[in-house]
Amino acid sequence: MFDYDEEAERYDVSRGGEPRAAAAASAVLGLIPEDTGNLLDIACGTGIVTRRLAATGLDVAGVDAAYGMLRRAAERVPGRVVLADTRQLPFPDASFGAVTAVWLLHLLDDAERVVAEAARVLRPGGIFVTTVDKAASHDVRSDIDAVMAPRPRRAARDRDDLVGS
Repeated sequence: MFDYDEEAERYDVSRGGEPRAAAAASAVLGLIPEDTGNLLDIACGTGIVTRRLAATGLDVAGVDAAYGMLRRAAERVPGRVVLADTRQLPFPDASFGAVTAVWLLHLLDDAERVVAEAARVLRPGGIFVTTVDKAASHDVRSDIDAVMAPRPRRAARDRDDLVGS
């Protein structure tokens, strides 16, 4: 089992670092309406993307279940991160104009629970932005590609019929 607390210090460098984070944040921001106001970044990890989202003027909060990762995030976005399970978010219903889950759902066997929590904390008309199955579509020109290369490719488990507005 992968230990995110132990891996936190090396995580960013081993996953494409600042260039990958910049690309992810840019892609997310391209989908977020200008009048969104606030955003919750679930599984914010080290905050490398969260910091970039907050730099735009959005009121951004991050949440992660791994203390080691969150400690790094707290250095990048002080006062804006919370230790919590993404399947049971510590926020009231309809709290956020946008929710993001970058590089998360492909890791989970119960992604529907995380998506349900994202839907719960979204305001009516809010937007949920996530990434797709990493094993099925992954090429960011970084060292993570070398890690993923020997793994068997499988069909994406994303099901658009489960997504509604």
